[in-house]
Amino acid sequence: MTTTSPSLKRKAVDLAEAEHKKPKQDGSITAFFGAPKAKSAAPKAAATATATAASTTTNTDATETATATTATTVTATAKFDKEAWAAKLTPEQRGLLQLELDTLDETWFAALKDELLKPSFLALKKFLREEHVRGAKIFPPAPDVYSWSRHTPLSSVKAVILGQDPYHNDNQAHGLCFSVRPPTLAPPSLKNMYVALKKDYPSFSPPPKGGGLLTPWADRGVLLLNTCLTVRAHEANSHAGKGWEGFTQKVIDLVAKKRTNGVVFLAWGKPAQQRCKGVNGMKHLVLQSVHPSPLSAHRGFLDCGHFKKANEWLEQRYGPDGGIDWDLNVAPEKAGV
Repeated sequence: MTTTSPSLKRKAVDLAEAEHKKPKQDGSITAFFGAPKAKSAAPKAAATATATAASTTTNTDATETATATTATTVTATAKFDKEAWAAKLTPEQRGLLQLELDTLDETWFAALKDELLKPSFLALKKFLREEHVRGAKIFPPAPDVYSWSRHTPLSSVKAVILGQDPYHNDNQAHGLCFSVRPPTLAPPSLKNMYVALKKDYPSFSPPPKGGGLLTPWADRGVLLLNTCLTVRAHEANSHAGKGWEGFTQKVIDLVAKKRTNGVVFLAWGKPAQQRCKGVNGMKHLVLQSVHPSPLSAHRGFLDCGHFKKANEWLEQRYGPDGGIDWDLNVAPEKAGV
């Protein structure tokens, strides 16, 4: 996509491989607080060291060179050991954090591990456990709470769209803000996003059959993050103020800190703009507008031009192919549903 042409930079790509990112659906309490799964960690660093040492028998210089190479390899491949971290948890902590251990993307888990042990987050998980015990229906389904992390690993984030509360009606929320899976039709706010996109790129194509599936964006580097990650069925904002806000603020702060080449934050509405107050405007781009809701979209959102502005800025930072392909005309089976 270029800044000189109104057409999209490429046709929608085949995203079938994204299907593996979605865990098996299970809305039961065991999905949140199930028994730990046994896993074995492969000693990659030790294997590398052994293989390297075995090949260095010719002379002292060769041995010294191989030793240095091995040390470099071990350092380069060293990464966060989640199993070792989990082994230090108390039984209660392990039970409370089983969903995170099972479904939070590895890159995000390593960056958020300290946040998971904060009293405020553990209190949130206890609240969610109590919700399940008393039979409350919670959206999105447990395996989808962290789907944003699996579709958009920390290392791939180029843009952030911030939402507020997950959709609270049936067959809507699946862990990506503004997005709904087929056959659910695109909600009103998302339809207004399509209108704004069409003005920026006349060749823009929405999902088939009036749908609202945004996984193609997420797989292309757009972090679709809600302020609260869960909600009680049919009760808007029912999980607000329980602890999600601090956690998701940490996610935003991590993006601003770790993505040093720069990220575009699309902050629509005052709550989203508050979330971006700490973002360094010299390093990142924060685009602000009213919310795309039908109650406010006519006051500037429909003509905000944010999708094109985001790409123009990203292409300056990442090169001609650094923008986001906003096209959504992808068959559901190829869109990581």
